Amino acid sequence: QHINSQDNNENTPFEFTKANMDKAKEIMSHYPLNYKQSAVIPLLDLAQQQHGGWLPVSAMNKIAEIIGVPSIRVYEVATFYSMFNRTKVGKYHIQVCGTTPCMIRGSRDIEAALLKHLGVKRNEVTKDGMFSVGEMECMGCCVNAPMVVVSDYTNGSEGYSYNYYEDLTPKRVVEIVEMLRKGEKPPVGTQNPTRIKCGPAGGNTTLLSDPKPPPCRDLDAV
Repeated sequence: QHINSQDNNENTPFEFTKANMDKAKEIMSHYPLNYKQSAVIPLLDLAQQQHGGWLPVSAMNKIAEIIGVPSIRVYEVATFYSMFNRTKVGKYHIQVCGTTPCMIRGSRDIEAALLKHLGVKRNEVTKDGMFSVGEMECMGCCVNAPMVVVSDYTNGSEGYSYNYYEDLTPKRVVEIVEMLRKGEKPPVGTQNPTRIKCGPAGGNTTLLSDPKPPPCRDLDAV
């Protein structure tokens, strides 16, 4: 249910920038002319990037106008997928994986450390507008649990980035937050210095050399 507010109502101005309108046209060119509505998800993502990480109803109405469908068709998509934010988020929107492998490996401790350090509740934005914390289900790297993803909206769609940080501890996730606050770029991926990407922590214990090829058969003898 949408409730109008001062900065989120049908009369709130929203227009794609010229650069993003060009991107929108390029996105729609990927689809047949009679199926422009198929571009709704990438267009919503583009609008969210431009608008600081969330979608006002006026942005959804603009997308409906561009692809030529009733507004409700866009609302249905935006409210179904958790990747779209209907309320304001921080310039750095941090989402903690809450699925079973990450939970077993301490994701609730990661979230608790973030909320305590930032002084917010889940889905709240810090007073300076810099950070918000949410939850996401399964980020697809269970071997490196627990993990978070950070959406960076500090520079709009031009500088937008979406980065995973894995093998986290409460101490390390707070360090990452402070690096972001200073404008630094924490190394993405695993935060475990004994692991290479998704390889075993401490290094391989098997497959330490190239496998031997199978023996050649004498087909003439067979």
